[in-house]
Amino acid sequence: MTTEPHPDQPKRKVRNFALLSTPAGAAFMTPAGILVSVFVIVPFFWIIFVSFTNRTLLGRTALNPEFVGLANYLTLFDPATFFQRGQFGFSLILTTQFVIASALIGQALLGLLLAWLIQTVPPAVKRITETFVIAAWILPEVVIGFAWFAFLDRDQGTLNMLLTSVGLPRGDFLLEQPFWVIVVFNTWRGAAFSMMLFNSAFSSIPPSYFQAADVAGASSWQKFRDIGLPLIRGHIVTDLILITMWTFNTFTPFLLTNGGPSYRTELVSIYNYRVAFHDFQFGKGAAVGVIMMLINLAFALVYLWLGRKKRA
Repeated sequence: MTTEPHPDQPKRKVRNFALLSTPAGAAFMTPAGILVSVFVIVPFFWIIFVSFTNRTLLGRTALNPEFVGLANYLTLFDPATFFQRGQFGFSLILTTQFVIASALIGQALLGLLLAWLIQTVPPAVKRITETFVIAAWILPEVVIGFAWFAFLDRDQGTLNMLLTSVGLPRGDFLLEQPFWVIVVFNTWRGAAFSMMLFNSAFSSIPPSYFQAADVAGASSWQKFRDIGLPLIRGHIVTDLILITMWTFNTFTPFLLTNGGPSYRTELVSIYNYRVAFHDFQFGKGAAVGVIMMLINLAFALVYLWLGRKKRA
């Protein structure tokens, strides 16, 4: 027995979930497809092609580049010069240390601690802390870079003025400890993202879990270790993958140190810029770009694999 709908009852609209397969749907997606093709797909294959040539900006090979096969890649991985300063291997190792120090240890750990601490402070203090930390993340990178340069300047820098006011000697931090300067800078710059992600994760935990722990007499460290960390494990993995990729590709330290002194802060991104746009070796720079894309692809595959494993 079937029940007929009342004549006055409004008919339900049946949504066409196959809209994208219709001509109208295809026309709707065409502009986005064109943009993705022009600005993503075509440059992707073009840079791979250029990496197998000796294309330069000036000279004979600017207009008539020659196919050199794997010559650019063999030059980058030449064992005789791989670990020398100013070479690709040195920049790759330096970038690895930079990612470990400023992303994995710095941003993730600091963001996790801040997110946990603001769970236990009064709401007013929580809002103030979030405001100051997030401000470091939303400000433009150029503004932040020059602000830090003014802060660390040897002659008129704010930090040295504070040191001399309490009787301590001035320091030329950008020349004496350039690597740790960019580590601290990148940690300060990116910890806000980790803090917001972990803050959201901690807020999603049912309060009854912590209330039960309080009744049992658990300390703050025990609640953090036995309740907080296990329940946000998936968020921690997501944060580590994302900030690793962002830190690996960051170019902002160039504003502070220009890759120096003596290549001591020349990350892979800065090395790629120098090779392609300072030395005008587009073929070699394209090869570095391809290697960076492969490394990022590896990070993305790990992220997808962990995501599928988490859902399973």
